[in-house]
Amino acid sequence: ETAMSLPISPTWGQPIPEWLSLQQAAAVYGVSVDTLRRRIASGKLRASRFGVTLIRVRVEDLDRLFRPIPTGDDLTDLRARARNQRPW
Repeated sequence: ETAMSLPISPTWGQPIPEWLSLQQAAAVYGVSVDTLRRRIASGKLRASRFGVTLIRVRVEDLDRLFRPIPTGDDLTDLRARARNQRPW
């Protein structure tokens, strides 16, 4: 589980939250609230409005947006697979 080493981790016996406020998401992923708002405005991050002022984002959507960058052996494997898939 990804976003759970954060200030939003559930207390004993509570489920992991599915929705985060922009402030929680910014703290978890180390970005600003403005960055999240820009991603929402550009359509790269889905968000839902609850009531007039509350905006929430799903942890699943954040995880998709903030994907890991391959390094080392992972990067070598990706390059080898790409070479093997070339049509020529």
